[in-house]
Amino acid sequence: MKQRLNRSSRLPAHVAVPDYNPADYGVGIVHLGIGAFHRAHQAVYTDEAISRFGGDWRIAAVSLQNSTVAQALNNQQGLYSVLIRDDPDTRCRIVACIDQVIALRTTATEPVRVQQFNRMMQQLTAASTKIVSLTVTEKAYGIDRRSLQVDTTHSAISEDLAHAGQACGVIGILVHALKLRRKEGIEPFTVLCCDNLPENGKFVRSGVIDFARRIDEPLAAYIEMQVSFPGTMVDRITPASTDELITEVETVLGARDEGTVETEPFSQWVIEDRFPGGRPRWEAGGAQFVDNVAPYEMMKLRMLNGAHSLIAYAGYVAGFATVRDVMQSAEFVVLVRAHMMAAARTLPRLDAVNFDDYAASLVQRFSNRAIAHRTYQIAMDGTEKLPQRIFEPALHAIQHNQSIEAFAFAVAAWMAYCRGVNDNGEPHNLRDPREKEIVSALRAHENTACGVYQALSALTDFMPEQLVADTVWRTAVIRHLEVMLQQGMLAAITQQCDS
Repeated sequence: MKQRLNRSSRLPAHVAVPDYNPADYGVGIVHLGIGAFHRAHQAVYTDEAISRFGGDWRIAAVSLQNSTVAQALNNQQGLYSVLIRDDPDTRCRIVACIDQVIALRTTATEPVRVQQFNRMMQQLTAASTKIVSLTVTEKAYGIDRRSLQVDTTHSAISEDLAHAGQACGVIGILVHALKLRRKEGIEPFTVLCCDNLPENGKFVRSGVIDFARRIDEPLAAYIEMQVSFPGTMVDRITPASTDELITEVETVLGARDEGTVETEPFSQWVIEDRFPGGRPRWEAGGAQFVDNVAPYEMMKLRMLNGAHSLIAYAGYVAGFATVRDVMQSAEFVVLVRAHMMAAARTLPRLDAVNFDDYAASLVQRFSNRAIAHRTYQIAMDGTEKLPQRIFEPALHAIQHNQSIEAFAFAVAAWMAYCRGVNDNGEPHNLRDPREKEIVSALRAHENTACGVYQALSALTDFMPEQLVADTVWRTAVIRHLEVMLQQGMLAAITQQCDS
């Protein structure tokens, strides 16, 4: 095994390295949830900003669930590589903007480590910390999307309300840190949600204020008036890192990098420019600053993420392991393209974007043979994703007399996936926060298209009532699902493409 990547590593000339000394710059950002996406996206933009414009904007990251990434990056002085794959070419760069990674837990099942919690709070309450960014996925917040209030049945929310001074959930951590800053007379940080959610700034703001109101009404009023929550739209396809990737990168670098990530050349970050305490010059990496991110957010959720969900469920059930494998099927490409254009018809006009061109670029990105984005990875957390990706455009289509077939097919594919077995007879776990509820509902109904639809459409607070009550929608979903169950997913795709 080669020596670990560090600041003294002698790297090959073809590996791009930052042109700044990390030790010359301080920390200005705390990031909660340092997964592969953050390392391939926001951290890269920050690295570019420091390289070109300087500033104390390095990142102190927090791993909320385990110590794997913390051990990897802390043993490498915060350095890691990004492998940018563009079939047939691959480029490699080093990112140096991570100052440290604090791991609250060793594993997800273990309690929070007090010393690490204190280190996190010390960084969150430092006057130098101007931004707290987040990529933790929707289920970690514990916010009910319909009411925009915290879900008191969510384990992290209930525990943090009972023990606010030792908060370990995302919302509780933010509220506790803001409370301490207010007490010490330190200006609040900006909260920057980078999760793939509609109106993500408003979403997190509502949850933080509601949580604060339950423990400290003046604090809630302070947050409402003083704390900024800009909205963002983020986009970069980033598969989960694997042991095979680490081995490959070791050959590329001549050093071992256990924090490496792989990604595509394309990257997009649209941000509402509301940072009272300042921000890095993320424009250096190509970030776009706008007054209202919502139209961009909606476009991405419905066209890209909606099509991704379709690919994940239909592709996995049909036996395709990766998105690139799916996109080798001509019929699948037709299906995906049709879904994107159906989604585009539900969107408001966006002067800066041609939806036909955007769809074409998405098909090209999904077809990148150098990126092995697994359908099973994308398929997880379906009950969290389908409402904004599929149900919302379906409702718009119904209200505006547009075709619902693309959305009905996607939902039918999800329902087929929920049965827990693909067309090759291979079983799988759903990896969904409501998996037990889904399995229980399916067991209580017949294993027919009608029975599966009845079971899954009746999940509480999931499918909108207007869709449940719409007979055209119900008929369309069951029709597609019946073909999937009786003839297989590929036959259903053929019929959909021929119709």
